[in-house]
Amino acid sequence: MAEKIRRIAHLDMDAFYASVELLRYPQLKDLPVVIGGGRRALDAATDPDQSERLLHRIPLDEFPRIKDYVGRGVITTATYAARQFGIGSAMGLMKAARLCPQAILLPVDFPEIRRYSRAFKAIITDIAPLMEDRGIDEVYIDFTEVPGGQREGGRVLARLIQKTIFDQTGLSCSIGVAPNKLLAKMASEFNKPKGISIVYEKDLQEKIWPLACRKINGIGPKADEKLQALGISTIGELAQKEVDWLIDHFGQKTGAWLFDAAHGRDSRPIVMESDPVSISRETTFERDLHAVRDKAELGAIFSRLCQQVADDLQRKGYVGKTIGIKLRYDDFKCVTRDLTLAECTGDAQAIRHAAGLCLKRVPLTQRLRLLGVRVASLARPGEGETGPAPAAANVLPDQLF
Repeated sequence: MAEKIRRIAHLDMDAFYASVELLRYPQLKDLPVVIGGGRRALDAATDPDQSERLLHRIPLDEFPRIKDYVGRGVITTATYAARQFGIGSAMGLMKAARLCPQAILLPVDFPEIRRYSRAFKAIITDIAPLMEDRGIDEVYIDFTEVPGGQREGGRVLARLIQKTIFDQTGLSCSIGVAPNKLLAKMASEFNKPKGISIVYEKDLQEKIWPLACRKINGIGPKADEKLQALGISTIGELAQKEVDWLIDHFGQKTGAWLFDAAHGRDSRPIVMESDPVSISRETTFERDLHAVRDKAELGAIFSRLCQQVADDLQRKGYVGKTIGIKLRYDDFKCVTRDLTLAECTGDAQAIRHAAGLCLKRVPLTQRLRLLGVRVASLARPGEGETGPAPAAANVLPDQLF
């Protein structure tokens, strides 16, 4: 029997957060809808005295519009109708309001999102057990040994998964199938929404090389800027460069990776279970805060973030040894600092104290836009003993919030 060809799929849910909301509010179908800006029980706030009122009967004029939003929130996702106005994920809501003021603004409902995320992933593993979870709305799937996984390059199995997810949840997805993760992720973007795209090794020059280098997952803005400066805009142009030339310009590891990526090579396996590298929480403020003038407010936010991280650690069954902070100033510059404790901890007070020591090492004269707390060097309880908080006398209260 001939050896089966490796077929890896990347499945990406279509405008996932927005699509979940459209199940709740079908009257918003085909309208520009933006998800983000915080949490709010829209249906309860709209008409609290009529709890029996069906959500799909809420009139359109009762939904909040993005033009009325004031704050620092960013977009989590948007419907395809909103995207036609140039609105996209991670865009500031105030900017989006200028592009499409009539767009409806809905909050993120994290419990509902997680429920649907678990549902579509359970459907996938019932059909194709080798699945790598890549976040709330995307996965990689190994089709190679699954019945039907080789038919039409994986299209038959992709169609089955896509239809089953829609039939059981009402949600659509797009799937790319290719010889590896790198190409599969690019392929899943080819025909969004509700698309299925198949890429074979022989398709590299026709389907992959004309694409911009940024389409390679792992090439960020800085690397792309450097490539552009070197006269390289497309993957095909990148593929024409010798590996030694790329190593000279990008270093041994990155240069070799760029060469392989441009030629569609990726040997990464499907990873079914993996431990997180770190656990963090961060928040962007509605207004810029100052470490001295807004000390009380910042202190409360700081304590809350540390408690949330501690709760996340406990829920996921970890403790950690490296405690870090992240600050973004009003000029959008970011700084991070961390320190490593002698022993692991999952205690909120210990995390706050260590994070406070990190704060001593950053300038706090500028106003702050964002604050974050992170715990890394994770271990399971018992693998590392939980240590007490460092002595409080080490913290200089007039320097911290």
